[in-house]
Amino acid sequence: MKQESTTHLAEKQTHMLEQPVSMLVLRLSLPCMASMLISALYNMADTYFVSSLGTSATAAIGIVFSLMNIIQAVGFFFGHGSGNYMSRQLGAGDFAGARQMASMSLGLSLTVGMLISVSGLVFLDPLVNALGATVTIAPFAKDYMRWILIGAPFMTGSFTLNNQLRYEGNAAYGMVGMVSGAVLNTALDPLLIFVFRMGTSGAGISTMLSQALGFCILLHGTTRKGAVKISIKDMKPTARLVKELFRGGTPSLFRQGLAGFTAAALNRTAAGFGDAAVAAISIVQRFTMLVYSCVLGFGQAFQPVCGFNYGAKRYSRVRKAFWFCVKLSTLVLVCLAALGAVFAPQIVQFFNKEDNPLVSEIGTAYLRYCCITIPLFGFFIITNMCTQTIGDAVKASFLAIARQGVFMIPLLFILPRLLGLRGLEMIQMSSDILSCLCGFIIGILTDRKMKRLAAEAELIITNNSQKTMKNDENACNLSQDVIK
Repeated sequence: MKQESTTHLAEKQTHMLEQPVSMLVLRLSLPCMASMLISALYNMADTYFVSSLGTSATAAIGIVFSLMNIIQAVGFFFGHGSGNYMSRQLGAGDFAGARQMASMSLGLSLTVGMLISVSGLVFLDPLVNALGATVTIAPFAKDYMRWILIGAPFMTGSFTLNNQLRYEGNAAYGMVGMVSGAVLNTALDPLLIFVFRMGTSGAGISTMLSQALGFCILLHGTTRKGAVKISIKDMKPTARLVKELFRGGTPSLFRQGLAGFTAAALNRTAAGFGDAAVAAISIVQRFTMLVYSCVLGFGQAFQPVCGFNYGAKRYSRVRKAFWFCVKLSTLVLVCLAALGAVFAPQIVQFFNKEDNPLVSEIGTAYLRYCCITIPLFGFFIITNMCTQTIGDAVKASFLAIARQGVFMIPLLFILPRLLGLRGLEMIQMSSDILSCLCGFIIGILTDRKMKRLAAEAELIITNNSQKTMKNDENACNLSQDVIK
């Protein structure tokens, strides 16, 4: 059985190193995009059905969304940290090392998920207040958050397994797990919220059960052929692997974790303008997350291609994959941004079941400002994922914290004070412009590095070829001398 698994992994290695990168990225991007879109739909489904309960209930979903970002950050940390290492080791032919990292990371992910669950339930009331809930939002938020915390281990485990499967080139298995959970969530939401009259608690229970189902399916996916097998005996942490885990996963932890903390800060700032402002921002965040899921799908398809080929020192293929993803994702984002800007009122109104005019006004302006910078994110996200996958932790970590930390947090204090509600609506756009400028500089430097490494690798191959030809020529001359 172990020999069979190793054979399939060797076939996967050859496939990732030899197939044209454009076809490889396109094939991998479809399940990756589907997984990310399904992840976004979890919250969109909750927001859509809960919006029938009123503006405060809609805002409550946005409050808890910041906590879910933090839980997802843990899953991404272990999933990306282990996956980056696994893809490089698989590219280099170290299948045993990849198996050990996969097992250890899953064990740690589940453990941290349980710690979040227990501590969050114990401090539920102060946690809801810290995330920006007003007096009218808090009851709805607590009912929803309680069940999200119970499902935290399933969420961290699901995101870990999904990313591991993706990095090893088995994104389709990950897509099956995510789709199954989303379908169940969409079916249970109206049943529990309206039929059983459980309100926001019903939405939370639906999400928790869906995550549990997704985790079980993803865990089963690791037993399929061509997948890195999870082993309980390999879950024991080692200093070397933990170091690699932090090196590859810290940028994701910063990026997703800061998104959660910044969302909470944004909610607290918006609360000063009323529940309608919190609800409007919550609605727009769901739509923009759906849009970004598309480019993240390209980025996540790029990462295993990058990791395998970087580990095998096929740097020219890394560059080809990078620019292919940048061009294609930018084209897609331009189209989506245009649609978002034109149909902004209709998009906001779709989730504004209470027909609150203030929610529509704030949400429409906020969405249109966001659409201005959406096309820039093809280059930014692919650059961030490239630096993370090749182990350039400093650049990757900076880009990870730039958008939701370095620029966003200061702007939260500056723009609303200077421009009032208009400043609140312009915060995300302003942060995106500054962070994308930094991403452009780092992306160009990274591309130059890949170009230099590709030239050096080509020179080594040429020199080795010349040495081989010379040795063959010397051997031939020696044979002729012996004959004479």
